[in-house]
Amino acid sequence: MTSRSDRHAHVVGLGLIGASVALALTEAGWVVTGSDAGSGIEERALASGVIDSSVANDATDLVVVATPAGSVAAVVREVLARWTRPELIVTDVAGVKGSIVHDVDDSRYLGGHPMAGSELRGLAGARADLFQGATWVLTPTERTSPSTYSTLHGMLREIGANVVAVSPDDHDRLVAIASHVPHLLAGSLMNEASRVAEQDAVLLQLAAGGFRDMTRIAAGDPSIWPDVLFENRVAISQSLEALESRLRMLRAALDHDDRALIAESLRSAANARHQLPGRALRSENLAYLRVKVSDRPGVLATVTMTASELLVNIFDIEIAHGIEGTGGTLLLAIDAEQTGLFSQALEARGFQVVREQ
Repeated sequence: MTSRSDRHAHVVGLGLIGASVALALTEAGWVVTGSDAGSGIEERALASGVIDSSVANDATDLVVVATPAGSVAAVVREVLARWTRPELIVTDVAGVKGSIVHDVDDSRYLGGHPMAGSELRGLAGARADLFQGATWVLTPTERTSPSTYSTLHGMLREIGANVVAVSPDDHDRLVAIASHVPHLLAGSLMNEASRVAEQDAVLLQLAAGGFRDMTRIAAGDPSIWPDVLFENRVAISQSLEALESRLRMLRAALDHDDRALIAESLRSAANARHQLPGRALRSENLAYLRVKVSDRPGVLATVTMTASELLVNIFDIEIAHGIEGTGGTLLLAIDAEQTGLFSQALEARGFQVVREQ
């Protein structure tokens, strides 16, 4: 059994997400060091027990870069240059991936993005359980080492995250509508309500649950968003354009008393909302698949992205390497109800799949 002193992690950037990662890893038995360029932040992190030290251990196994998105690529390259150990794993938590991943050429780096947050900011809002049940996106590419992916996947499962894999560019396209546009909309709605409240202060007393739900994320730290939004401006602009078209349609329906269109829009939205994934699985509901893989670049990315496309959550992943470079076998733990769908999709892509009995 691994003792606490055997696993060392270092977190660069001790804001809400970075400090929460540090707390989660500490709770999982890691020795966690951390650094932050902000005045007094390292001292407060040490005093509050978020990190054990501000000096990284030479035997660090995992480095998590949690700086603003615009500086992530440069920091990752600095980290990779400092630690030359082949076992090192470096990841980040930025909300945009394409520009960062394409700017780092090292098999020890694997881009990540936890879909978690809080309206609280910095160290004050950090929680060890922030990632429990949260989706954590990994963005493997053809140069990603299979051992890097499987090891990081296991580390993230340790802190309670559900790991999915998509390509860096797909991540940015999808997260624009799932995260970035909602933040802009929440801010716009809150700003408009604030404008109206200048003349009609009673508005804020009328703010019911729906308004509060929709604007909650507007209370988040505004300083972290400009980097992300501008890095992903193309995908965000396209999503806003599509949403503007939908809003124009709804406005026209109201102007022309088109009750059927309004009713159908609300009905389809309600149905889609009910279908959002969210159930947790018990261990007895898991099935295990053995997938034969060749020793070629990108094979692991193909398997994991196929799972994400089909909404198949890989709860655990192990790699058994073959002899003399002949490839190996992936052992995947997934929802038993999805084994047929996932197996067929992998077989259609040329993989040999065997279900464990």
